[in-house]
This record gives sequence, C-alpha cells and structure tokens, in this order.
Amino acid sequence: MPPIPVKPGPYKFYAHIIGPPALLTAREHAIDHGLPTVTDRPLPHPLDTLHQEWTIEPLERGLPGSPYVIYLGAYAEEETQNRTGLIVVDHKVYANTVPRDQLTKFIFEPGLGGLQIVDDKDHLALRAGHLGQQIEAVTPNKADPHQVWTLHSPIGL
Repeated sequence: MPPIPVKPGPYKFYAHIIGPPALLTAREHAIDHGLPTVTDRPLPHPLDTLHQEWTIEPLERGLPGSPYVIYLGAYAEEETQNRTGLIVVDHKVYANTVPRDQLTKFIFEPGLGGLQIVDDKDHLALRAGHLGQQIEAVTPNKADPHQVWTLHSPIGL
C-alpha cells in the first residue's frame, strides 16, 4: 500500500499497548546515541510535556510523497540547521541534535486501527513494547498492535 500523507505540524504519538494511554516520550538523560525514546504516561506538568510533543515535517517541502522527519517539541516551521529529532541506531530509537540530513526519514503506512511509522531507508517499523521500554525499529508486521500508533494534534490542527 502507498504511504499515507500526514499534515505537517505538532503531534503527540499514542502507542497501542495494553494499559493506560502511552505516549512516545524522549527521556531527559542522554546515553550513547542521544535521548532514548520510550512509552510513558501523559505527563501532567507543561514543561514535562515538551518531551512528549513532536513536530512532523516533510523532508522536501512541496514534494508529494516525500518522507518526513520528526522533531522533538512543537516547533514553528523554522529553518534551523540542528534541532533534536528522531534517529534510529542499531534498531533503537533516540532523539538527538544532529544535522537535518542525518535524521531518520519516515513514512506512514496503514496499520490495524492506526498508523505504522516506518523508516524510509531500512523499512523498519517503530515498535512500542511495554510502558517504559525503549522504542525499537523492527520488521513491519501489520498484525502486531505494538507497531501501531495514533497521532493526536494537541493544538487542534
């Protein structure tokens, strides 16, 4: 199936795992390749939620079907060289401040009840295990609910 176009802008990514609502979250302490991304409950403090808001931007603006890059935080569209975004290293997902061309490029594909977020280069899907587990990049499996995500625009876009 062809990729699904996503409107650029700020989103929260909800994982389809058993239990309370779980959001894609960047941890506050960096390790080898950046901030580990995990699933966590919605954080109540507004400053904490900055680690749970992400901005989706097309790699090539104005080019239909272009893959997307995903940045940490609800940024306005600005041309800054280095912003914290998602990267995949050794099948693990991190948030790191690297040049835009080093960010992992993603496409969105249909999943059961939501979307699969797939690495455009290696064609690996983001998978949320249990609450608190680091997000992994795995071979896509449409039947695995842990590979399905729901995007929610916190500002009502």
